[in-house]
Amino acid sequence: MEKFDLGLAYVWEYDRDFLRSTEAMLQSAGLTTYIISEHNIGEVTKAVSNRQLGFRFYLDRAWDVDDRFTELGNMLHRRKTRIFNPYKNVTHAIDKATMHLEFITSGIHVPYSIIIPPFKEKEELFISLKDLALLGRPFIIKPCNITGGGIGVVTGAETLSDILKERATLSEDKYILQEKINPLYLDGRRAWFRCFWAFSQPVITWWDDQTHLYEEIYPYQFDLYKLRPLLTITKKIANLTGLDFFSTEIVVSEQEKFLAIDYVNDQCDMRFRSRHYDGIPDNTAETIIRLMRDYIIKQKKLNRNQ
Repeated sequence: MEKFDLGLAYVWEYDRDFLRSTEAMLQSAGLTTYIISEHNIGEVTKAVSNRQLGFRFYLDRAWDVDDRFTELGNMLHRRKTRIFNPYKNVTHAIDKATMHLEFITSGIHVPYSIIIPPFKEKEELFISLKDLALLGRPFIIKPCNITGGGIGVVTGAETLSDILKERATLSEDKYILQEKINPLYLDGRRAWFRCFWAFSQPVITWWDDQTHLYEEIYPYQFDLYKLRPLLTITKKIANLTGLDFFSTEIVVSEQEKFLAIDYVNDQCDMRFRSRHYDGIPDNTAETIIRLMRDYIIKQKKLNRNQ
């Protein structure tokens, strides 16, 4: 059997820069990589099934949109390939209703929220005036099982009518109604952060929720602005979810409270800032790739020594 260190699966065209950079960095360290996309998924699945091809580690950025990749991933899992973000962990972690309750239990602060059942299960919905008042105006409406890209999210809801209309859009999904948080300003920046967990390490960036633009965060800023809780909260979320690579949004409110806003995004947008105005800083992307490389090297050494 030909066995590669890392299999990289993708379908989104904008992943190509990330994958090229990943291959270059890993191969320069003596690791082997193999790209799987729509054009070769059939032959790769057949080769894996026939035990002609295998991977020690597998990063799957396609299974959530194409069932053929799920089939391959499940086969690799049975063959003891280390899947980055095991599918069962992802399914659990992207449910906002589940994570909301688990965050609270674990001491992670979240905005005031109300979880409502799917329209398909319960057409009639009662929310008290008191609960609506606690949400404030405007408030946010989010489907519980769609992650990333702001899909299905309403940020300026005002009335019960808005809730009733929106929950019928994705009738099989639970919804979460969330208090809208105003961030603290730190030297002119909104204190809003995209926090990555990347292969055992937190990687933090500034992220403006209004412009969707990133900025690098520098080591001195953690102490200058008292931002070290970003590191501990991100690590706590990683321990809760068992995911290898994800992002979360954390905001420092006007009351100087750290709040997790968008709980877990398992498919991180890895477009580079040098090619896309709203991409992540190139240095951040390179740090994430380096952490993945180092993790694979470390795990290979551990496996050899066992």
